[in-house]
Amino acid sequence: AFGGMGSSRAMTIAALAEPTIALAIFGLALGAGSTNLGRIITATVSNPGIAISPGHLLAFAALFIVSLAETGRLPVDNPSTHLELTMIHEALILEYSGRYLALIEWAAWLKLTIFFTLLTNLFIPWGIATSLTLTALGIAVLTLVIKLAILGVVVAVVETRIAKLRLFRVPELLGLSFVLALLAVTSSFLFK
Repeated sequence: AFGGMGSSRAMTIAALAEPTIALAIFGLALGAGSTNLGRIITATVSNPGIAISPGHLLAFAALFIVSLAETGRLPVDNPSTHLELTMIHEALILEYSGRYLALIEWAAWLKLTIFFTLLTNLFIPWGIATSLTLTALGIAVLTLVIKLAILGVVVAVVETRIAKLRLFRVPELLGLSFVLALLAVTSSFLFK
């Protein structure tokens, strides 16, 4: 029974979060003049003022909120809870153990890493390899690890300062992230 409740909660969050992701990326694409993620990064590197533009900052805030929601972090979900009525991610894995649980947990950490990598590389693209040399790739990996560590500290601070939201308040938070992404698109369109 709890797996069904958890999966319906997870699908609700995903359905509310996906439009925000698309809209925030579209806001970045308007500022860069291309929907290609590589060109968005190149535009930010070549014109550092874009990184502190209102559209860029609003898109970052929207994607940061969505990444917390999509990966089951506080304030949307508490990954260390075992209270069945409030679970989202944990309710999905309640019946698993052993290697299957390990694979599901590994996939959740991989999803978190992908979202954080997307956040850091789209909004703070400095240090990304521009050539396929060993030195450039080494510097890129090192800067990515540093950026991920900094973002991890930010998430840890957020998680220690904000309590878990009640389930019916989560759509309000995701609605706020959608409005931020919409404002990012509007700002990128107006100030282009």
